[in-house]
Amino acid sequence: MKHPIPPTSRRAAGTEFESLAIDYLCRNGLTLITRNYHCRYGEIDLIMNDKKTLVFVEVRFRSDAGFVSPQESITPVKMKRIVRTARHYLHRYKLTEKVSSRIDFIGIDGGCQPERINWVRNAISA
Repeated sequence: MKHPIPPTSRRAAGTEFESLAIDYLCRNGLTLITRNYHCRYGEIDLIMNDKKTLVFVEVRFRSDAGFVSPQESITPVKMKRIVRTARHYLHRYKLTEKVSSRIDFIGIDGGCQPERINWVRNAISA
């Protein structure tokens, strides 16, 4: 499928929406550890701390409500990559037995207004 937006513009938009998600989550008590964690399995947009829980966050944006929702855009293949990448992070930093973790989803639908942010905790089972 061809995207109507060039890759550099998509990256810039992605960075903007990730920043919006960070602001939203920080206002709700989470703290940022890192963003755009990459490994051979994939990428995780945000890694945050929620008290004693490590939170891996997938951020999705859709500008047109006529297409699938942001949450519906996460395919089973993408879910598997997120889980494998989260496990890689936990193993790499020797956190597997030390912290609890979860995978959350932030969906931003139709614009940059915080009331259009949908936060789903424990969105993907590891």
